[in-house]
Amino acid sequence: MTPMVGTRPVLVTGASGGIGAEIARALARPGARLALAARRTERLEALAKELRARGALASVHACDVGERDSAARAVADAVAEHGGLGGVVVSAGIGRHALFREHSLDEMERLVRTNLMGVLHTLHFALPHLERAGGGFVVNLSSVAGRLAQPDEAVYSATKFAVTGLSEALTLELAERGIHVLTVYPGLVRTGFASEEELARVPETVRRRALDPASVADATLRALERGRHELTLPGYAAGGYLMRAIAPGLFRRVLRRVRRLSR
Repeated sequence: MTPMVGTRPVLVTGASGGIGAEIARALARPGARLALAARRTERLEALAKELRARGALASVHACDVGERDSAARAVADAVAEHGGLGGVVVSAGIGRHALFREHSLDEMERLVRTNLMGVLHTLHFALPHLERAGGGFVVNLSSVAGRLAQPDEAVYSATKFAVTGLSEALTLELAERGIHVLTVYPGLVRTGFASEEELARVPETVRRRALDPASVADATLRALERGRHELTLPGYAAGGYLMRAIAPGLFRRVLRRVRRLSR
């Protein structure tokens, strides 16, 4: 357990699978207090049972973070269950590999509602409790696609760019209130977000190096322990940030070559 986390209650959204579930597992120690939130309650119940076997105090909260009232209830219930909050892991999100013209407006709104409004809802209701506790931490899951715009993921990238901007601002705003913000930028992760058809359009080299959710969770807790504000996985992806900054034209040409866009 990292010193920053200790045994303070932690709310984990998107805990029914993928990175969120693995972060909950990584946090589970005797005495750890974990509030697990997601839409798929049957998966949450199974995870909570697993974490309780490790000595953690785990509660389950059915929640659609994209719905304001649902997020409010989940946070309130977590606080009532555990007596407060000391940390929030905002992991709930959905993905879609598709060209902009292939998205319906309903699909775009669903991505924005979950990936952006879900973050805003969660933090709006959770941050006052962290302040009352005298501080704590926030982990926001963005994406490499939230730093480097990805063709074939235009709407997803837009939502994650928004999370990136929000996180950068909150890193400064919340420091004065004793709240540490860590933003995580994973590349492709084996979470089941993408169908086989969608993955076929991702470069083979990227597919081969897809990250395991457990490794992302472990790296996230190490970054928290070290007091980092940003974590990019895999680390070499951060080289793209530099290329994009100093040679944007070259970056676009390289990206166009490696992504399969014509169909």
